[in-house]
Amino acid sequence: MKNSIMLLLFSMILIFLIPTQTDAAANQTRIVLDGQELSLPQDVGVVNMQNNIMIPIRVVAENLKFQVNWDQATQNVHIQQGSKTVSLTVGKNAASIGNKTVKLGVAPQIIQNTVFVPLRFVSEAMGLGVEWNNSDKIVTLASLVSSTPDAPLPDSGNAVATNWIHEINYVNNQLVVSLDREINPVITELKNPERLVLDFPATNFGNMENAPSPGAIARLDTSDSPNVKEIRYSLYQNNPAQVRVVMEMNNVSSVQYQPQTSTGKFILDLDMVNDSGSALPVDNGKKIVVIDAGHGGTDPGTISITQKHEKDFTLALSLKVQALLQNEPGIEVIMTRETDVYPTRPERVKLANDLGADVFVSIHANSVLASPQAKGTETYYYQRESSKELANCIHEKLIQALGFTDRGVKNQNFQVIRETTMAAVLLEIGFLSNKEEEEAMMSEDNQNKAAQAIVDGIKEYLEL
Repeated sequence: MKNSIMLLLFSMILIFLIPTQTDAAANQTRIVLDGQELSLPQDVGVVNMQNNIMIPIRVVAENLKFQVNWDQATQNVHIQQGSKTVSLTVGKNAASIGNKTVKLGVAPQIIQNTVFVPLRFVSEAMGLGVEWNNSDKIVTLASLVSSTPDAPLPDSGNAVATNWIHEINYVNNQLVVSLDREINPVITELKNPERLVLDFPATNFGNMENAPSPGAIARLDTSDSPNVKEIRYSLYQNNPAQVRVVMEMNNVSSVQYQPQTSTGKFILDLDMVNDSGSALPVDNGKKIVVIDAGHGGTDPGTISITQKHEKDFTLALSLKVQALLQNEPGIEVIMTRETDVYPTRPERVKLANDLGADVFVSIHANSVLASPQAKGTETYYYQRESSKELANCIHEKLIQALGFTDRGVKNQNFQVIRETTMAAVLLEIGFLSNKEEEEAMMSEDNQNKAAQAIVDGIKEYLEL
């Protein structure tokens, strides 16, 4: 009897001394966001579920200043910051990020009256760099880092990244960074000398020519840009990864900049003032030609007889024109779009006017499904004599190259040729609603002929 009582007392002591698995996890784990440890509610921490690290979503979201709404009836969590939205439901393996649906390795769960989600989902949904230190049970999250020394850190292992840079260019006062997804860098202005420092959080170099190795610095050729002394870039930080781009100016007293993002690109427009107080023009001796691939993105344009979109034809042909113009030493070619996006007509006009372009060419295709017999090439200009001259040059070359019916050069009140201030034309290459012309226009051979004709017409107008 005495032994039984002792055994019972010993068992009760063990029960009080050994905490539950969830409590142990909560007491041992920490979450660090941008270098600051988050204050977690009592008994809430990090949970390992089916080998997936799960973290409390509300704690992280609210510390990032996201608005979090919980619907008890539907068990749905809706998270929003500006235009960025995330929606997920307890017990369901699918969540939405904006208009995109993503699958989760483990469905969100309610633990200790708190919704937990997989750690990797946080990085995808909120653009954070993430790291899990299993030995110390620490989750490290990073949305941005401070901008201090102008040098990358040495390589310290594989960099954690959620975004990838594929190209960096500087043309006509525009820094253009091509990425996997839309992202806004942290921009810092530094003096003596005048510099702009751009830090891209949770970002690494992807499939990019001339990408620097960790700990090294790469540079762009800025010999054609007298106002920019140097543009250098590096993998500035590891774990989480951070790419830094530094733009150092030359004889510039102040810089104004306008950042903008579009699908797959971050663009920084610069307006520089020299030491005398006057604006610095871009003048490398080249003629600036803007090629506008009509429509795009949410605007498919017209439809062909086989249900193909005009936007796809115009982009394919425009990219061929771009490739040819890039081989011309006296021409600087600028595209209004290079992917399936939709710049508005005012945006296309503004781009050409801001650049002070010499030539603007908008590429389109006709379609009248009710009249499949309609066919031929026509070229439009608006009032200006320079535009009419450009239209005649290109139109003649297109007719010779393609052999389509000549529908003439016409004066028409289209916005992109009316509001641009340089020689501007709109080309209707042919009719996608005509079976023979659609087949011809979609062929690589004829697109190459049309591209060469457009380039030859531009060069004739520019007397190159």
